[in-house]
Amino acid sequence: VCALSVGLLALVLLVLLRTDLIESWRAATPPDAPNRFVINVQPDQGEAFRERLQGAGVQRYDWYPMIRGRLIAVNGKPVAPDDYADDRARRLVDREFNLSHAAQMPMHNTLVAGRWTPDEADAVSVEEGIAQTLGLALGDRLSFDIAGSVSESRITSLRKVDWSSMRANFFVMYPRAAMPDVPATYMAAFRAPEAAAANGFDNALSRDFPNITNVDVSASVAQVQRVLDQVVRAVEFLFGFTLAAGLVVLFAAVAATRESRAREFALMRAMGASGALLARVQRTELLGVGALAGLLASIAAMAVGWALARYAFDFTWRASPWVPLAGGAVGALLALAAGWWGLREVLRRPVVDTLRRAAE
Repeated sequence: VCALSVGLLALVLLVLLRTDLIESWRAATPPDAPNRFVINVQPDQGEAFRERLQGAGVQRYDWYPMIRGRLIAVNGKPVAPDDYADDRARRLVDREFNLSHAAQMPMHNTLVAGRWTPDEADAVSVEEGIAQTLGLALGDRLSFDIAGSVSESRITSLRKVDWSSMRANFFVMYPRAAMPDVPATYMAAFRAPEAAAANGFDNALSRDFPNITNVDVSASVAQVQRVLDQVVRAVEFLFGFTLAAGLVVLFAAVAATRESRAREFALMRAMGASGALLARVQRTELLGVGALAGLLASIAAMAVGWALARYAFDFTWRASPWVPLAGGAVGALLALAAGWWGLREVLRRPVVDTLRRAAE
């Protein structure tokens, strides 16, 4: 049972994680991921800019106001880079933040604490990673210097942001539809039309909106997608290799008991047991051992898979409650197949020959 469980563990674990891993990696940079980031669009250019995108066939894009602000105080206490030992925290406090606002939380963000209330005054939402880095918590009051004016708000929610999503993301967002009292520009993230370089799409944008900054990341996105394709192929190969290795272990575990089984069956046949009865005994034993090994391997694979998904790959993963039953059934069938192949000649071996070998 232990040998079969170890052989099945890697197989079940890879089967469980293979699909979710590949989907998670591909979702990080989907085929329609934005490959253009445009910043510094002025408020009076917003409508014309968005019409230009729609006219070029760009239907899906991120569009957010961008506000520049420096964190100057937390709970009324001034902050400075020297207040933090962590290098990242020192850098964050030493520069301006890109703030934004929206009545609805971005769909590609996940609320992990607190609440997001549209148009709530005196509220701000913070990305959970930067909150941990700066030691912030729900209820803390943050003061930002925005173009010489101090804006103070209370942290009412924490968000999980997937920075690998190639979407427009912000450390700090105000849950408000409009903030007319603060200066802001706009940014857009979108996927450029096919053959954008050939039809002069980027040049036309820069010509009609000379003040914008258009960042083309298509080469970087293509490189990431090529790397992911290579990783996926490697995982597929590993899956096939693990399947073959698991079957070999199953066969070896069953074959290791061949001579012992042969002696036992010879003694039973010498005492009157029929070949049909011994065949049923063998099948029942293989099915039972395989089912137990598959059940144990599935439970262990679920625990290891959850730990890998949570701590190594950082994505949400939940195995189906039917996995132990399916693992037990698969283990039973694989053990039966390996046992039939490895022990097929045991029942056909003459009793006298088997007992003579045992005596020698």
